[in-house]
Amino acid sequence: MTRHDLAAAATPELGIAGLEAVYDALASAIDEAGPERSELFLVKLALLNAQALGSAEAFLQHLEAALRDLDGPARGDRAG
Repeated sequence: MTRHDLAAAATPELGIAGLEAVYDALASAIDEAGPERSELFLVKLALLNAQALGSAEAFLQHLEAALRDLDGPARGDRAG
């Protein structure tokens, strides 16, 4: 078994139902935080999840994946 196989075996997959539950909980928490605190909430959540993930490299890969394919222009591409 390779290192990748061991990591995959140790990381349970979250199915569609689990993802939907996480999405719903996240949307509710963002609403609860309110517009004035939602960015701080999301940063705290990301840091907690990075710590739980235990790998800066994996977190950075997730960060890049989340930035891809966002609707609208990239932050640097906005006309101002």
